[in-house]
Amino acid sequence: MKLKNGDTVMVIAGKDAGKESKISHVYPDRNKVLVEGVNTAKRHTKPTGQTMQGGIIDKDMPIDVSNVMIVCDKCGPTRIGQRFDDDGNKHRVCVKCGGDL
Repeated sequence: MKLKNGDTVMVIAGKDAGKESKISHVYPDRNKVLVEGVNTAKRHTKPTGQTMQGGIIDKDMPIDVSNVMIVCDKCGPTRIGQRFDDDGNKHRVCVKCGGDL
């Protein structure tokens, strides 16, 4: 999986298509990411010791990686390529413009 926490992504499929936000959590074993403010669901929760207030709470649910694209600062949503520098370190690059992500 080429996406990381803190990456700015755009949703390209689903009910939230076109929204742009940051990744807050990555689930590589399930091939999903948690994007802030995207794919929110209503959860009915009981009051417990940790959450004194019960009721209906909006919760962000994970979205599949194939439904998001990383956003380049210069050219917008793009795919991720790889480049190795002289020391052998791997860098993520924008496929459209070739700039670092």
